[in-house]
Amino acid sequence: SHATSVSIGGAPAAFTVLGDAQLTVTAPAQAATGPADVLVIDAQGLQALLVGGVLYLDDPAATHYAVNPDHGPVAGGTQASVSAQDGLPFAPGTQVMVGGIAALLVEMLHPLALGGVWDHSNVAADMAGRLRRTARFIALTTFGQRDAAEAAIVRVRSIHAQVRGTLPDGTPYRADDPALLAWIHVAGALCFLDSWRRYGEPSMSLADQDRYFAEAGVIARALGADPVPQTRAAAERLIGEFRPVLRSDERTVAFRKLVLEAPAASLAEMPLQKLMMTAAVDLMPDWARAMHGIRPVVIGQPAIRAATLGLAGTLRWAFAGPPVR
Repeated sequence: SHATSVSIGGAPAAFTVLGDAQLTVTAPAQAATGPADVLVIDAQGLQALLVGGVLYLDDPAATHYAVNPDHGPVAGGTQASVSAQDGLPFAPGTQVMVGGIAALLVEMLHPLALGGVWDHSNVAADMAGRLRRTARFIALTTFGQRDAAEAAIVRVRSIHAQVRGTLPDGTPYRADDPALLAWIHVAGALCFLDSWRRYGEPSMSLADQDRYFAEAGVIARALGADPVPQTRAAAERLIGEFRPVLRSDERTVAFRKLVLEAPAASLAEMPLQKLMMTAAVDLMPDWARAMHGIRPVVIGQPAIRAATLGLAGTLRWAFAGPPVR
């Protein structure tokens, strides 16, 4: 017989019966994230319970994973495949994480960029989460399926449209400023590219580097950035044009400490996190390190680079947590 009642997580759910064995359901709101049971009751009072049938997430851009088969005997032994529904890798590689840390430190030398992050995010309480979400956006728009990447871009643009304010000196800022977006793009793109070259493809040709900027520029333009460099040489020139407006002040120092002194998720991960932070500092341009007041990595530099290279592509480190928070 047809279903007469459907609930998810104990809350009534609106549904449409499509047949004796199929219906569509609109998930009701829940008070917390996590799995919720689905209960279907038919006209005869018979109940069908799917334990943990729906997973509630607080991030609409979070990865959905599929497990097939999703059941098996209690004795174990069932072999199952696990895949990301949006085509995204399970965790960002070492190159992405090292490049991401370096990019954040360089990008926040622009007072308008730092102002937006400082005033409109929980960066002080969730630095690890911010790094993880930044790495996820890069990975999603690089490796993910087109519809998932486009949805992520739309979501970021909607957030940027709401971020605006005034610096302590009275200078106004807005996150959807094309020039500011151009700075974020070019500073980040150079750090990500140099991280890949150092720890992924040291012999990468200049032609391939130019191709990287041409392809990455598609995402930057979709986000509203202007100008957007199409070659490495153009990117380096654009960095030079921005440098006169960059500065380091008390906020910059505080942000640097938040990044480099972010607590590890566990004692076991502390050495790995320290290695990543040191590798990121080593990756930064000399002028950016100098503005941050960070000394160059000299002693132990070859060992640091070798150790980081050994982790590339395999490490699941402190910032690579589950997408559900």
